Amino acid sequence: MRALLVANPSATTTTAAGRDVIAHALASEVKLEVVATRYRGHAAELAARAASEGVDLVVVLGGDGTVNEALNGLLVDGPSERVPALGVVPGGSANVFARALGAPRDPLEATHQLLEALAAGRSRTVGLGRADERWFSFNAGLGWDADVIAAMEHARDRGREATPTRYVATSIRRWTTARARPPSLRVEIPGREPVEDVKLALVSNTDPWTYLGGRAVRTNPGCSFASGLGLFALRRLGLPTIGRIVSQILSEDGFSELGSVLRDDDVPALRVVSEEPVNLQVDGDHLGRRSDVEFLAVPEALRVVV
Repeated sequence: MRALLVANPSATTTTAAGRDVIAHALASEVKLEVVATRYRGHAAELAARAASEGVDLVVVLGGDGTVNEALNGLLVDGPSERVPALGVVPGGSANVFARALGAPRDPLEATHQLLEALAAGRSRTVGLGRADERWFSFNAGLGWDADVIAAMEHARDRGREATPTRYVATSIRRWTTARARPPSLRVEIPGREPVEDVKLALVSNTDPWTYLGGRAVRTNPGCSFASGLGLFALRRLGLPTIGRIVSQILSEDGFSELGSVLRDDDVPALRVVSEEPVNLQVDGDHLGRRSDVEFLAVPEALRVVV
């Protein structure tokens, strides 16, 4: 089996020594090429090259941003049987996709599980989402959620580590701003009446997801890699509403019902429109400001080794 290990040397929880150990372990079972990413978008280029060269497996050692780049590179020409399988070894601060797949949080343990899966021929095919031209694995969002991601990226660029504590503090600050100057989004689902004046639109591809360390966030408990997309849209941002929502999404059963929330766990497609451009995030990666985004669920889009 030919495999490519795409390693992000700037990933939060990996070291050079750890990368060497992981590469050595993988090389004992597959014909391995190891490439370290050097710039934003490099992982996508490497994965696209691997797909064009007929590589069997692309393993990503890094965080969700690197994983998202890689799957976009793998699927640059769309899903097909010729697309290499994807393996993920968590190396970032959140590792949402890896954890949603059931990978251990420790990179060495995750590598061991990946090797066991290869030996047993074990894999699964997962559905993914698209936000216009961009594939995503676990979620995308417009509004307050994306504002938080944009602020976290800005802090990271200034050398500040992305921790759960910083994420919560940033969320509170951005909520204050969003409440004072809320966006007005329109959510359009084919076959339904449009919903006007939405303040936040979060589109999920699986449940649970999290940025809060080991704490699961469950906005759409019925959403999975085998279903359509999950929609979680807020009509109000008042403190009582947010308090009830937070208590529900952090509970074991996840969010259930609230009149100010528009939720559906199995949507094949939707569109979010805004008169004024708002921030868009995809898999925790800020993509700038958009005023019109179409979301699409793509079933059985990619084979992953888990």
